[in-house]
Amino acid sequence: MSKQKLVVAISSRALFNLDESHAIFETQGKEAFCRYQIEHENEVLEPGFGFQLVKKFLDINKVFPGEPLVEIILLSQNSADTGLRIFNSIHHHGLAITRAAFTSGVSPYGYIPAFGAHLFLSANGEDVKKALAAGFAAATIVSGPVSNASDQLRIAFDGDAVLFSDESELIYQRQGLAAFAANERDDAHKPLAGGPLKGFLSALHRIQSRFEPDVSPIRTALVTARAAPAHERVVRTLRAWDIRIDEALFLGGMPKGAFLKAFGADIFFDDQTGHCESAQMHQITSAHVPHGITNQSKT
Repeated sequence: MSKQKLVVAISSRALFNLDESHAIFETQGKEAFCRYQIEHENEVLEPGFGFQLVKKFLDINKVFPGEPLVEIILLSQNSADTGLRIFNSIHHHGLAITRAAFTSGVSPYGYIPAFGAHLFLSANGEDVKKALAAGFAAATIVSGPVSNASDQLRIAFDGDAVLFSDESELIYQRQGLAAFAANERDDAHKPLAGGPLKGFLSALHRIQSRFEPDVSPIRTALVTARAAPAHERVVRTLRAWDIRIDEALFLGGMPKGAFLKAFGADIFFDDQTGHCESAQMHQITSAHVPHGITNQSKT
């Protein structure tokens, strides 16, 4: 079934606001954290950065009640004991989440393939890095939880090092814009290799393919710093993958935030923190994909 439906895994700190209990964990240790969670397990948690996104994902299932198109999985470093508060809050908020892995402090990314998840969203950057290093699609939610008023789920992606590999970005970083432009012009008919979120986009496309474009519950956008003539290779790559992107914005280095606002993005995925910050300035939920040469150079 996981091959037919979209499966998104999310951490408890991305789904709910656990800042208070996490601060106790950081300052007083695991035992104090566990004690606090058990003492407060009947207190409902407030939404976190990923809450509205999850709600919109689950609302897609209302279209085909007997055949869910999306499943949300909880992957949490809580124990089953402290996880009771998480599930109590899930029930209170009416979220149809029934499957979970509680790992008692161990990074839960190893369960991504077992659940068949196409994407792992977490508030823990280290967990995300481990997931990406293992070959799984993952991103760190760094802002939110503002959601656009539309019922349609709108997801925006950067291109290089997110949907596509960082092969072209590598040339840009090491040889400059002129070398990058020349390479993209010469290789315009050579499809780019897939990046970490290609499989997630493909799973979104499978859902979109069941609807006419004007009534689809999902709308996607590519929002890239590329400009002509480097746009051609991107267009031909998506065509070779047989994946639909509803909107493509080639910004030539302009800040992305205002364009994401105009698109009405519920979430934006980018490998560069500066673009995530630009999205945040325009009240767009953003997720950092710490992948590729740009992130390697910072470590």
